[in-house]
Formats: sequence, structure tokens, C-alpha cells
Amino acid sequence: MTDGTDGSGAPLWRKVRSFTGVIPRSRHGHRAVAIRELIIVFGGGNEGISQDLHVYNTVSRQWFLPAVRGDIPPGCAALGLVCEGTRILVFGGMVEFGKYTNSLYELQASRWLWKKLRPRSPRNGPAPCARIGHSLTLVGNSCYLFGGLANDSQDPNGNVPRYLDDFYELELQSVSGARGWTIPETWGEGPVARESHSCVAYRGRGATKLYIFGGMQGRRLDDLWQLDLDTMVWSMPKTRGPLPLPRSLHSSNVIGNKMFIFGGWVPRLGSCPTESEWVCTNSLSTLNLDTMVWQTLVPDQRSQCSQQQGSQPDSEPPPAAGPLGRAGHCAASVGSRLYIWSGRDGYCKVLNYQVCYKDLWYLETDQPSPAEAVLLVKSTVSMLHVAWRPLAAADCYLLQVQLVANPPPKGSEPPCTAAPPPGVEGDPAASAGRQERSTQVQAGRQERSTQVQAGRQERSTQVQAGRQERSTQDGEVEEDESFWVKRDDRRLRSAGKMADPATSLNSGAAQPPQGSEAPSAAPPAHGQQVCEKAEQTSLWFDVGVFRSLFSEVSHYFLPPDGDPGATPCGRTTGTRQKKLPGPQDYEGRRRCDLAPGRSYRFRVAGVNSCGQGEFSTASEFRTCQPGFPGAPSAVKISKVFVKPDVSQRCLHQASDLVHITWEAPPTPLGRILEYSMYLAVRKSRTSSGSSERPPGQMAFIRVYRGTKTACSFHCAHLDNAHIDTSASNRPAVVFRIAAKNEQGYGPATQIRWVQDSGKLRSAASSSSHPESSLVADLDTGDSSS
Repeated sequence: MTDGTDGSGAPLWRKVRSFTGVIPRSRHGHRAVAIRELIIVFGGGNEGISQDLHVYNTVSRQWFLPAVRGDIPPGCAALGLVCEGTRILVFGGMVEFGKYTNSLYELQASRWLWKKLRPRSPRNGPAPCARIGHSLTLVGNSCYLFGGLANDSQDPNGNVPRYLDDFYELELQSVSGARGWTIPETWGEGPVARESHSCVAYRGRGATKLYIFGGMQGRRLDDLWQLDLDTMVWSMPKTRGPLPLPRSLHSSNVIGNKMFIFGGWVPRLGSCPTESEWVCTNSLSTLNLDTMVWQTLVPDQRSQCSQQQGSQPDSEPPPAAGPLGRAGHCAASVGSRLYIWSGRDGYCKVLNYQVCYKDLWYLETDQPSPAEAVLLVKSTVSMLHVAWRPLAAADCYLLQVQLVANPPPKGSEPPCTAAPPPGVEGDPAASAGRQERSTQVQAGRQERSTQVQAGRQERSTQVQAGRQERSTQDGEVEEDESFWVKRDDRRLRSAGKMADPATSLNSGAAQPPQGSEAPSAAPPAHGQQVCEKAEQTSLWFDVGVFRSLFSEVSHYFLPPDGDPGATPCGRTTGTRQKKLPGPQDYEGRRRCDLAPGRSYRFRVAGVNSCGQGEFSTASEFRTCQPGFPGAPSAVKISKVFVKPDVSQRCLHQASDLVHITWEAPPTPLGRILEYSMYLAVRKSRTSSGSSERPPGQMAFIRVYRGTKTACSFHCAHLDNAHIDTSASNRPAVVFRIAAKNEQGYGPATQIRWVQDSGKLRSAASSSSHPESSLVADLDTGDSSS
């Protein structure tokens, strides 16, 4: 992991300068959590407390207001907010001036459904009182509540503050709800009472610990406390490096093994007329939680008292300075990026103003995480339309291709893109066509072999004559005749006269006419040599750098001469750079077009200002053979709730159907005779009866065969479905669909139907009707080809 700086040590802050949608009004005292690429913002206030739930998509850069329902909580500020999977928990906060709450709410983000929870009180003490400025931290299936500020005034318009140092544990249920509060027994002297502090959890070296930093108790604090959750012992860890300034209303987030502390109220380094000694800061510090070493990335730079009245919060800071000083902002980590939004800027009483910002920033802390495997959208004779899942910390994507050297075995089924659908039956016309092509290939091989033998004999005669001549002039010279034969064979291959056994079955290029001879003048161009010999190597070639999530690949680029490993992102993934690659990096490079009926492997990697991330696992696809149909496209999967027909006295109960639709191949190349839909299953099914399959392969059974572009089947078919977990935190059911014309079956489209991980155990037997969910919203790309 990098330190979040460029080569000169300056932090890699980036301002999001363009976003769309329903933009929330500026505020402070709000909180934010992340669900994959989404940032959910709730609470806070600025001229009134907000009760709206706002969501920001970091990939599409769009704000939106989800249609929430259920027990919608009132707006609150200085609350506790945590996220576990796709559910969000909200506790406490200020609902009105001087009025605090201790209510607990749960939001099921998969359905945008609010629910008020009523966990039981602890057996060894009272339930948590109403409070603000506390910390709520998630560890496993428990939430830990510490500190905050309570109001002991009996007058609703009064305010008698009381700092809290109590510590609670909330045990959560597996899918929804909470069992109850407990007061854990801890050992050692713990932190003093405080509010507006920060608390994070980190698991390292076999132990999970809570870290509490800063806060407010009449003055700002700079102490760091840790609680070992295995032994429940409080301690103050020994640290090295420059300690951050005392602060409150700051943010702390863990990315990798580092805790990032940004902003908040800090003591002012100068004097401000008639004003207190506390101002907002934009300082940024990190604590390595493995080595316990502090590092200051951005020192405290400015005093808000120096600003002039009427200054604009969106005014541009100095270059590379990052966001302006603020407190009460929200922060959420998405991948390796730390996002900062809104917050207030501190004020001077003499100027009598305060401003809440409306800007959005992110800090680049590391290269993007490893990408997920490339998916196929459609296949044609000369083009493969591929797509990939977004990475939250990627600005663009590097797509590479590798030629597959080994052709399919003789007599195999027509090419299937991801893997040949098992059980696909060919028709007699297709079998006859394959036999005819095989006969032509064999005849061509014999003819070319005769030409090669004649050429070898002629060259052998010339070599012997040359040897005798050199032996007469310079003495005896011994040379290996096999060297000359192998060299001439390579020349013939590069000139197109001799077919490589590894490529003769799949080559779509026309063979030279009989009797033609290889040109003996200029050798073939470097680009042509690489195009023809790429399949003999394990080289990866760049397709390009894309800001989109798809590409219609019809060609790839050869590396510069003499530099076969060059890419626009550098040769190593650890290289950090500010300038992102682009199309200009491929100017002047030679191009190679995709060949018909050829298999290619694809991989993709994310790129950001810190450099290039790791490549995804390789996905193998194939272009169509001339005459075979393309892959079906626009596949959509949904669930349909079916009620029992009482009038017909049906015995079956209400159930769910899986309904799948698709569009015909864009290149049918004739009349489509039928479609076949396959489902990946857990049990291995092989033609030989063996229970073992090669690692990484999935077994499939056919669930539909017909001429319609839609099919439905009961969810009971999913009882034995294979759950693909190759993509992190995205379990899915895998389908494949292929089309057949007079020539046979073309390549198959593979679809991942993403499932809710909490409902997989009861996916087939549940009778509840699922509504549109966050999971479906996030993964429409997996359920459509």
C-alpha cells in the first residue's frame, strides 16, 4: 500500500468537479457509510435538520434520492451510523435543539426499507441514554457504543451537558434485527468521558482492536486509546512520529493497515481578536496500525479567521492543497479512496459568519484493487464485445488480450465463448460441414507437406554444394543440417507457405495458390511476424485504455520494437504517476485484427493516480466461425410471483418463477433453429461418469431448449445451482445461452445472476415476493449480456 502521496510527497487529493442528480444541501453533523461503490449519507443540519437519505454513486458520479419506506426515522445530527453488508444501523443523535434520542433504526438498503428496532436492555445496567457525538463501531456481528454528550436538563429549551464514558455492545442478528444491549466487562483504565471523538476497528496480528482518538471534554483531546476485544483490556499504545493536533468533530477511517485522520476543530496557532482559540483545519495524518507510527501528510496550514466575510466555500484552494479546513464533515472509504463531503468551515465572532461547504473530494491512497474477470457481451466473426465490473478507485481501465495457441480438439463442437455448453447436440448438416472442412484441411496439409519436402531437398543440395566449395577454399567446415532446415521452415511459416500445426485448423486466412513460391526478397514486416507468432508465446497485448466499462474489440496493438513488455502504465504495477494513460499512448503502434474462429484470453486492470492495479483472472472468448450464429444478447433475468389458480383447484402453492429473456444474435447468419439455456450446478456431471472435473470448470444442465427468446422455470431448479463466488462479495448463479442455425451452435453468452448473500440458503423455498433491490441495481451488468 502506498502512503497516499505522489512521488514528491504531496497528497493525491482530487476534487470531484462534475456530478449530477439530486445534490443534497450543504450541512454538518451528518454521517456516511459505503456499500460497494455507493456512499449513503444521512442526517446533519444547516438551517434545519435533514431527514432525507442521499446516495452518491462513485462510478457514475450521480446523486440520487432512493424511495425509502417503512419506519422512517426523524432527521438527526451527530448520530451513530454503521453498515453491515447491505443493512445500515442508526443510533442516537439530536432531533431538535437540546432534544436528543436513543432510538435504534435499521435500513435494509437492498429494499430501502426502514425498521425501528427495540433491542432488550442489558441485564447488568440501564439501556444507553439519549446522546449525541458518540461513536458506533461495527466488529463482526456486534456494534460497540462509546461516549457522547447527554442533556440532563428537564427544560426542553435548556441544555445541561454531561460527557459520557459508558461502553455498550449491541449484538446483531444474522440477517436483520438486534438481540440486545450488554455492558461488557473491561479491564484497565479506559479513556475519559468525551464527545465528538472518532473510533475505528482494525484486525491485525490475530487480534481485533478498537482505536479511539481525540474528542471534546471542555477542551480538545489528542490521546489515543486501544481496546483489545479478545482480552477486553484498555491501554494507551506507544506510538512514534508526530502526534496530530488535539481535535474534535474530525473523521477517522481505516484503509488497508492505516488510519486516516482528517479535519476537525484544532487549537489555533495565532490569536484572533475577540475569538476563541479553536479553528477548523485541513490537516491530514495517518497512523500505521501495525507499526504504530504517525505520519503527517498535510500539516495544519490555515486559520479560518483570516478569511474575509462573504468568502465562497467552493472557491479553489491552492494547487495540490486539497480540501479547505472543515469540521463536522462526513468521510467514507470506497476501495482505496477516502471521500470527504461537506462540513462547516469554522468562524470568528468578530466576523459573525459560518459557511457549510458543498464540495466533494477524494484522497487516492493506493492502486485500484484487483479487477473481476472480463465478461462477454456478444461475439461476431471479427469482433468481441466485452465488459467488466467497475472498480471504485479506478479512473480508467487497461484491457489486454492474449492469443490462445492450442485449437480445440478435432471433432469438437462449434466454438463456445466461455466454455462449450455441455449436451449441445449438433445436426447432420453441421456434422457434414465439419467433415468436409476436415477433408479440405487434410488435403491442404498433404499438399503443403509435399512442397516443403521438395524445398528441403533443393536447399539440402545447395547446402552440400556450398559446403564442398567452402571446404575447398577454407578447409573442412562442419555444420548441423537440421539448423538450416529449421531456419527455412520458420521462413516458410512467416511467409505463409507452410501452415503451423497449432494453427492450421483455426486459421481464417486464405492459403496461397498452388505452385506459388515464397518471396525471396524482403523479409516479412515486424508487425506481421508478431501477429503470426503471437500464439506461440505467452505475451499479452494492449487493446487500449478505456474510461468506459466495455469495449468492442476488433484489434490489438503490438508493443514498440524492442520493448515487448511496454504498456502505457509502466511495466510494474507499483509505479506511481500523476498522468493517466490515454489513446495518445498508442499512436504509431502497429495493429493486429482479430481472426475468425480464434480464441482469445482477456484481462483488465484498473488505473488511477497511484498507478496500475493487479490484473483480473483471464477469461477466454472466441470469435465466431464464418457461418455460425453469434451469441445472444441483452439477457435479462427476473423473478415472477405466481399465485395459485383457485378456480382450477390447482394443488400447487404460490411460488416464484425465474423468467429469462434475451434478444436474437446480432449476426444470425441464417435462420435460428433453436436456443439452449444451461444452468451451472454443484454436482459434477461428465459423460464418462467420473465425479471429478478439472479445477475451475463448472458443470451445466440444460433447463430450456426451444425457438422462443424467453423461458421460465420454477425456483426449485435452483436447489442444486452452483453459487459462483469468484467475484468478491458477489455470489451469483451462472447461466449460459447459445443459438443454433443450419451450421450448428455458435458461442454462448454467460450470465451471472447476482444473489443476496443473506438469502441464498432459502432462495428456492422462500415464498416472499422480492422487490427491486440494491443488489439488482448494482449488478444489472451481470444479468444482461
